[in-house]
Amino acid sequence: MKLSFTTLGCPEWELDLIIKRAVEYGFDAIDFRGLTGEMNIYKLPEFSSQLSHTRDQIMDAGLKVSCFSSSVHMFSAEKYAQNLAEIKEYARLCSFFGTRYIRVFGGSIGETGRAEAIETIVRHFKETGAIAKENGVKLLLETHDDWTSCADVKVVMEQVDPEAVGVLWDLHHPIRTLGEQPEDTWAALGQWIEYTHVKDSRLLPDADGKFKYCLTGEGNIPLSDMYKLLERNGYDGYYTLEWEKKWHPDIENAEEAFPQYVQYMRNLSK
Repeated sequence: MKLSFTTLGCPEWELDLIIKRAVEYGFDAIDFRGLTGEMNIYKLPEFSSQLSHTRDQIMDAGLKVSCFSSSVHMFSAEKYAQNLAEIKEYARLCSFFGTRYIRVFGGSIGETGRAEAIETIVRHFKETGAIAKENGVKLLLETHDDWTSCADVKVVMEQVDPEAVGVLWDLHHPIRTLGEQPEDTWAALGQWIEYTHVKDSRLLPDADGKFKYCLTGEGNIPLSDMYKLLERNGYDGYYTLEWEKKWHPDIENAEEAFPQYVQYMRNLSK
């Protein structure tokens, strides 16, 4: 089992501390989603002028970079040029770090009809995916926002280059927000799933479907069953904790959530 975490969970930590704690807690890799307040990490010295030093730090610690999680929303036409530039920056970083994946969002489609939205996102993926592929990288479309449904994602995946685009299965969102059963998600998307985000939550009483994130295994997302489903079907990618401390400052600190996650996941594999 390969374990990683996104830096959303430790938004205030400096790079040195991220690396130190990753080793201390027993992770195998880091998924960069921001660093010390800057979401576009390629703007920081650690990922520009000090790039070689950063790579040496991570490698010398026995860690890898499992993914660079971008802010790209693939549907957006207004920000398409900006998104293209961002993907080029992350593709450069992937090549340097030997990282396979760049996470992208589908993004909100607003009042656009689903058929038109699919046509748009497929068109955008063809150009951005080609850039990724040239760099030996794959874009991962996350089951998130208006692209949480496996049926919607499947239609996209059937029309894009599978060597350039894959699926990031956020284990939480489809079942929590849509009631989509994991077996159905896998049946529809399994051939494209190459990466996962793991998080847990519990429903709030009398809150009309609202939920609160909680420590791994303390909610009612069937993570144990989902792990068994993935393993049974030969999944060998990362199980990446997406602890959204950046967006939900009231949840537990990384010092508690990170080691608890590692212990929970390692116990699943016994």
